[in-house]
Amino acid sequence: MNEHDARQEQAGDGAQVSTGTPNDKAPVPDAAIPELVIISGMSGAGRSTAAKCLEDLGWFVVDNLPPALIPTMVELGARSQGNVARIAVVVDVRGRRFFDNLRESLADLEAKNVTRRIVFLESSDEALVRRFESVRRPHPLQGDGRIVDGIAAERELLRELRGDADLVIDTSSLNVHELRAKMDAQFAGEEEPELRATVMSFGYKYGLPVDADLVVDCRFLPNPHWVPELRPYTGLNEEVSGYVFNQPGAKEFLDRYTELLQLVATGYRREGKRYVTIAVGCTGGKHRSVAMSEKLAARLAAEGVETVVVHRDMGRE
Repeated sequence: MNEHDARQEQAGDGAQVSTGTPNDKAPVPDAAIPELVIISGMSGAGRSTAAKCLEDLGWFVVDNLPPALIPTMVELGARSQGNVARIAVVVDVRGRRFFDNLRESLADLEAKNVTRRIVFLESSDEALVRRFESVRRPHPLQGDGRIVDGIAAERELLRELRGDADLVIDTSSLNVHELRAKMDAQFAGEEEPELRATVMSFGYKYGLPVDADLVVDCRFLPNPHWVPELRPYTGLNEEVSGYVFNQPGAKEFLDRYTELLQLVATGYRREGKRYVTIAVGCTGGKHRSVAMSEKLAARLAAEGVETVVVHRDMGRE
């Protein structure tokens, strides 16, 4: 369903719901309350693509809904006799005059036992500037200033919401298809796995991944870069991987960190967190971090954690 249809249904049913007092309404059973996803994040980071992906998966998507109306939207879905079981709402700075109402709406949803998740789309300043310049459009908050001024203002406005997000996706180096794949991995399928993990190798010289929940540093291991016959290859190569894991402490580190992740995963499940990004770094993101990421992902998969491996910086040298 597109945005126009959603607004028509909201406008048509909203008058009926808003009449009378709460005591006049028949109680809505918990089983009828739809699942809710709130999509937000930086302008230009891919909110529309994420929303379109959920729409393709059968979600009822409403773009740029004022936050104060989110509980009403959920109530309409609950009274749809199961026709609207999953709702995705895009909240962004276009509705900034309503943005202060978001926290109140979230508290209202929690009081009503609504299952909700917040997806936050993040991207680097450089990537956002390139995207705005490529389409020759101003940033919604830049006013008379520059694009970077608008980006800075938006980051500050969304800082608290980003901290509350259940899933943060950094789209700096993702194309449209890769972003859709990440959304599909999180939301497709009839049954939700207990925990999903992304294990991402990276190079410290290119910066930390902004969406990392946990960071692992492999720079304590000797660097295959300084072995001439191994330098051209990556950590996916068996000889490079063998070299890395034959170093003192490498296998013990993998064993101990896997045990630590088992403990962390138990806590995440208990706290309702369903998605975790584990960033594994070395100097260039080519040898040690790639080899360690592959082994760590295999260990997690063996423990029943649905795992995706991403090598962010492999091939950049």
